[in-house]
Amino acid sequence: MPDRHPSPAPDDVVWVLPGGTGDAPHHTSLLVLPHSGGNAHAYAPWRDLLPEGVRLLVGQYPGRGARFSEPLPETMADLVDPVLASLPADTDDLVVLGHSMGSLVAYEVARALTEAGRPPRALVVSACRAPFLVNPSPVHPENLDDEALVAAIKERGGTENGILDEPELRELVLPSIRADFAIDDAYHSPPAAPLACPVVVFGGSTDPVVPADALGRWAEITDGPVTTHVLPGGHFYFNDQLEDFLTLVTGVLDGCAVRPEFA
Repeated sequence: MPDRHPSPAPDDVVWVLPGGTGDAPHHTSLLVLPHSGGNAHAYAPWRDLLPEGVRLLVGQYPGRGARFSEPLPETMADLVDPVLASLPADTDDLVVLGHSMGSLVAYEVARALTEAGRPPRALVVSACRAPFLVNPSPVHPENLDDEALVAAIKERGGTENGILDEPELRELVLPSIRADFAIDDAYHSPPAAPLACPVVVFGGSTDPVVPADALGRWAEITDGPVTTHVLPGGHFYFNDQLEDFLTLVTGVLDGCAVRPEFA
């Protein structure tokens, strides 16, 4: 009997967006893992704000985009394992970045690569609790009807209200958002060997989900140096200052520390 859900194509799991013409050699890859309910489309525009020599890789989770027909994710492994299996073979010099729940995915990817002897050059995490902590702001999507879930999403931001206010579009996106929130609610990592790579932590100064004073706990997951940047704004602080934010990220890609003048 044929497999009802064959393995997705690697390009559907990890979008590969090289700079310039696409033929220029790249020296560094930036792997971006989206937030709860997020998709690769939201992060693809970052390509235009990154140096041409950087190859942008963006993860696409099950249940969205070309992976829409796949079963919705139920565990963190459902998000992490396909990404690991779909990284381009020539991904040697890698920085892994995640936002919100994507930071937890990024941590698990970095940990798996480290255990495999291929540690990333750096881990960049944004607006997220440290992975060994229980979620302090669970959504409990299993207890919310669609209207209550939409209200919770709007409070956090990051999803266009036009999508949430249009019944047909909302029907398409809410299942994956529910699935992601359930994973985020349940996840916390057992004690693990610390990473060796640098960790750069970002957060919003008025983020109600992950207060800025909670970001320091990320220092406990690595033996490498840790840098923290608190930028103006809420949970999706970078939306209003994307060029400045990606200038800081470019500093990480360049291997140098950049302090924000606007913080």
